[in-house]
Amino acid sequence: MLIFGHRGARGLAPENTMTAFQIALQLGVDGIELDVHMTKDGKIVVCHDHYLERTSNGKGWIPEHTRDELQDLDFGSWFGPEFAGEKIPSLREVLQWAAATKLIVNVEIKNGPIIYEGIEEKVAALIRECRMTERVIVSSFYHPSLLRMKQLDPMIKTGLLYASRPLDPWLQLRVTDTDNIHPQWHYLDSGWALGTRPHAAKIHAWTINEMREWEHISHLGVDGIMTDFPDRFVGKI
Repeated sequence: MLIFGHRGARGLAPENTMTAFQIALQLGVDGIELDVHMTKDGKIVVCHDHYLERTSNGKGWIPEHTRDELQDLDFGSWFGPEFAGEKIPSLREVLQWAAATKLIVNVEIKNGPIIYEGIEEKVAALIRECRMTERVIVSSFYHPSLLRMKQLDPMIKTGLLYASRPLDPWLQLRVTDTDNIHPQWHYLDSGWALGTRPHAAKIHAWTINEMREWEHISHLGVDGIMTDFPDRFVGKI
């Protein structure tokens, strides 16, 4: 059973920051999940929202700002004063850090409502540059990004994100040549696990934060979970 720290360790530190990723690593996770956007000057940065107000002292949308402008913002104080001055990481920074560990890195491309033209090319290039091809999964709710990623580099693993229950999720997986399927745990049922899994596809469910949630799906053949609280699950499931 793989355990991914969702946005690092979102329940314990400001999400999608190096501190959150470090805490997840220290807790013994198998992998981390993070989200990426493209800045005004074409850099790939790690943040969940397209806008800045919730997790920083900035205003506006990420693609309205350059990487240097974003670096001047505080992405930690909103969570707690002890995290004041936390910076927004770049994808390169996280991948270089993770390369020295054994972590799997799930990179979610946040296409929609803003569609970042060319983000797949930049993400694929960074994965290869950091020599992380064998330890990265690229996921997205915007499924055309996954198809594009496979066209760019068939060796990069991908994951179909769902917040619904498709009639035939495995058909969609075959159509996009995707390697894994990432459903919201609420919609899991035996059909996901009993379906014919193309090329040994894995099921990684999100976001499970309570043991009773895990118990609800534990018999459904899930291969991994994503959680805001890795401390609640590492070594316990």
